[in-house]
Amino acid sequence: MNDPSQRHNVAITGQGERTIMFAHGYGCDQNMWRLVAPAFEKDFRVVLFDYVGFGHSDVKAYDPEKYDSLDGYASDVIEIAKAANINKGVFVGHSVSAMIGVLAANREPELFSDLVLVGPSPRYIDDAGYVGGFSRNDIDELLESLESNYLGWSRAMAPAIMGNPDRPELGEELANSFCRADPAISRQFAEVTFLSDNRADLAKVQARTLVLQCADDIIAPIPVGRFVHHVLPQSELVMLQATGHCPNLSAPAETIRHLRNFL
Repeated sequence: MNDPSQRHNVAITGQGERTIMFAHGYGCDQNMWRLVAPAFEKDFRVVLFDYVGFGHSDVKAYDPEKYDSLDGYASDVIEIAKAANINKGVFVGHSVSAMIGVLAANREPELFSDLVLVGPSPRYIDDAGYVGGFSRNDIDELLESLESNYLGWSRAMAPAIMGNPDRPELGEELANSFCRADPAISRQFAEVTFLSDNRADLAKVQARTLVLQCADDIIAPIPVGRFVHHVLPQSELVMLQATGHCPNLSAPAETIRHLRNFL
């Protein structure tokens, strides 16, 4: 299937001269933006999509070789953006999509003049002088757990990633999203995500960038958000009151407000 709109279940709504593209995080789909994206339909064309292997994408289009690095996903973002005639648009990327957006914007700078990175992390593993939040051993154990019991891992990890234990339905939604995905694809995507190092790519970004950093985020802790902000040539860092890793679900009103202020 060569048509990116069908392959990625692309949905285009709204009106406006500029286009805003929302990209979902690991193990999720475009549904994760349902509480945020409609707020921009009055002023923007809104583009939503699913990465191959997630949501209602065409799982038959999955190519393990292509998706063995985040560059494969960045190629899809570029293809979708070009098919949607995006020029100087806004890219909003949650979690791993933040770095996918950085890669896409560096390769095709004319597509996006503004980036919004929600809970970004250019490297998850600690390094000399750098806090990523995980040791290599942590990541190896995580990937091993994913390999041996994907559904169990999803049920255990989703509430921790979501945070907000007082609202267990949020963690349940994330767990269900993980569980709907193909385990083999999810395992490879996790390895690509958690072993990536995109720190050097940040300095090349030409787009104006907003970094949205949550409190108590076990996936992308506060030092990571500060690092991203420090390295990006022209960025603004907003510390959200929202806790956990998914403010698009747990704090949509706050997410919308800061997005609007930036744009």
